[in-house]
Amino acid sequence: MSELFNGIQLNTQTPHFENEKWQLALEISKVGIWDFNAITNQVFFSQPSKAIIGFDDDADFGKNLNDWNDRVHPEDKENYFQDFKDHLNGLKPYYQNKHRVKHKDGTYRWILDRGQIIERDESGAAVRVIGTHVDITEYAENEQKVQETLDLVVKQNNKLQNFAHIVTHNLKQHAGNFESLLSFYKDAETENDKEEVIDYLCTLSETLTKTIHSLKEIVSVQYSKHTKISKLFLSKELDAIIQSLNFVITKNNAIINNNIDPKYFIYYNQSYFESIFQNLFTNAIKYKHPDRDPVINVNLEHINNALIITIEDNGVGIDLEKYGNSIFELYKTFHNNPEAEGVGLYLVKSQIEAFNGKIDVESQVGKGTTFIITIPNKKIQH
Repeated sequence: MSELFNGIQLNTQTPHFENEKWQLALEISKVGIWDFNAITNQVFFSQPSKAIIGFDDDADFGKNLNDWNDRVHPEDKENYFQDFKDHLNGLKPYYQNKHRVKHKDGTYRWILDRGQIIERDESGAAVRVIGTHVDITEYAENEQKVQETLDLVVKQNNKLQNFAHIVTHNLKQHAGNFESLLSFYKDAETENDKEEVIDYLCTLSETLTKTIHSLKEIVSVQYSKHTKISKLFLSKELDAIIQSLNFVITKNNAIINNNIDPKYFIYYNQSYFESIFQNLFTNAIKYKHPDRDPVINVNLEHINNALIITIEDNGVGIDLEKYGNSIFELYKTFHNNPEAEGVGLYLVKSQIEAFNGKIDVESQVGKGTTFIITIPNKKIQH
């Protein structure tokens, strides 16, 4: 009688020293063996198999059918059980799965788990399944690092392409305008005509300077490391930003309610923090409702080491069905305000994502808009 084990035919009638050679080879390779008996509903684990997760000195490990199963990472359990069932049901010729198992020390190990049915009953149901465990933690972690690096490269490359497109589009447009105006200047027949063209050139020059400044800010956010962080008391920082906007607030009869408890503080880049809230406050005032004075409420929640700040206004709102997918895109505007540039929200999103945060928006046309900022940070304190 022979048994199929991991693609190798092992003859159970071979001399004892041959079996010892196979056992020694497996121990040296640190490959663990498991043997599931459906009749007794038990699993045998070899010493190397138990050693992978720190239970090599535990003779009782495996007596409970779920000793291994219960230690599988919650995120991996569904595929782990499904792959095994697919093999038992004949959907796969053999069982194979990669999953994380909790080590005795509390950490997780990545396991390459393989197996195959070697015995069935008269009805064709699996009676015995044998398989192997291989610790692939180092390989899996390196694979994850490589994938993260590739994702970063792709992300940066996309940003670079997008930025190159922006620069080309904007500077080409300005260059064309300059060329046209200079041509008009050459053709001008009177001094008044020439002065008028000069005025246009001055205006165009100011616009170009503004565009270059915006592009500089974008580059600063996307490619500068900005590792410097400071301890910022949130309420105090917001009060300072509100004070700096006093002229705009007074001019528009606006009210900004800073409802954050003064005891909360966070470690963050101060320049980014100021830029984020200056943009959001000025936008809320800029897009105020024509029938009411602007009121802005700032609130905070501290949930599971995450800082959640909401900035709620009563302005004209944004049509999310129409613009929901492009709110934070560069040079996208949603109202007929001549001062709108479509840069502010793009910078806000970039500055928040630079610290692994995220920003969401809720809005109703005619009622107002709420921005929700979530910043994960283990150093958040109160």
